[in-house]
Amino acid sequence: MSCPICGRASDAKYRPFCGSRCADIDLAKWLTGSYAIPSSDPEDVEQAIDAAEVARQKDTRH
Repeated sequence: MSCPICGRASDAKYRPFCGSRCADIDLAKWLTGSYAIPSSDPEDVEQAIDAAEVARQKDTRH
């Protein structure tokens, strides 16, 4: 199996990655939302707007 980030052979300790660097790159992609699948469902859009509004109101209270 090759590393999904750089293509090198994977290391059993970091499987499926070749090492900690590529594992960290993958984690950063998850945490920043790079792996998110965009949606055009109107309900998803409404939920995102509502969540953003709640977060904005929380930020303005502090």
